[in-house]
Amino acid sequence: MIDVDNMVLHFDEGQLRTLNYCLGFMMFSVALELKKDDFMRVFKDPKSTLVGLSSQLILLPLFTFALILIWDLPQSIQMGLLMVAACPGGNVSNYLVHRAGGNTALSITMTSVVTLTSVLLTPLMFFIYSTYFFKIDLGANLTVDASKMVGILLQIILMPLVLGMLLNHYVPRFTNRIKRFVKPLSIILLLTIIAVALYRNIYNLQEYLYLVFFLVLVHNGLAYVIGYQYAKWWGQSDENARAVSFETGIQNAGLGLILIFNFFDGLGGMALVAAWWGVWDLVSGFLLSQYWMNKKSQTATIPSMREI
Repeated sequence: MIDVDNMVLHFDEGQLRTLNYCLGFMMFSVALELKKDDFMRVFKDPKSTLVGLSSQLILLPLFTFALILIWDLPQSIQMGLLMVAACPGGNVSNYLVHRAGGNTALSITMTSVVTLTSVLLTPLMFFIYSTYFFKIDLGANLTVDASKMVGILLQIILMPLVLGMLLNHYVPRFTNRIKRFVKPLSIILLLTIIAVALYRNIYNLQEYLYLVFFLVLVHNGLAYVIGYQYAKWWGQSDENARAVSFETGIQNAGLGLILIFNFFDGLGGMALVAAWWGVWDLVSGFLLSQYWMNKKSQTATIPSMREI
């Protein structure tokens, strides 16, 4: 049995190109919901925004470091967790926050800022992780070319974001007509290409998925808890805390996969973490939003003292 640190998931150039297009399409679908006011809200409500951003950009990486130190993990799986933690939030978080009765405006603001800054922050954070904190010696080349990574992120994040926001600003009627099916289509496309790629590597999945199955559940579940409790600790409302929870626990694992296949040749442990995370956080996010939605409905049906 080969070592997971030296196992490679096979993903040909055509599939990688298609995955890049899918993620760019997902970023475009996110941008159709964004407006200039979403960025200006940072200055209108700086405390809530800073609480949310610090949870996602500081607490999540610190928690990931702690988990890696506590859990005895193969080195490539460590790098996979770090990659997920360095990525911006997933594009379904806004929908889940709305569904859960959270502060959707805060969620959109966080998504806007983190996604835009990820063009620089993601390669910078991962470069720091891999260069100064974890000295990993694997068969694959783990040297991060930050400038090349920035170039790819400009193509699959910044350009689609700018295009989507321009459409939303100048042709809002057309934008409203297409955005109802653009976002579901983008998610379906991404899940399809990931499923096809993983199916081609079914043997490796059967052999090694157990290594990351519960790890991702723990990492993802505690990320939700950390985001929620951290926001409450800063005196945020329950609606704000729910938004911070989702923004901390939903990560753009699709972007992580793209970077892994572009820069790390599909290194097995890294790809397994990102792939399983990309599936599981959709499941866990839906379940958590359903729980909060049910809780909100139950609270609404309880009569107040004035009504009794």
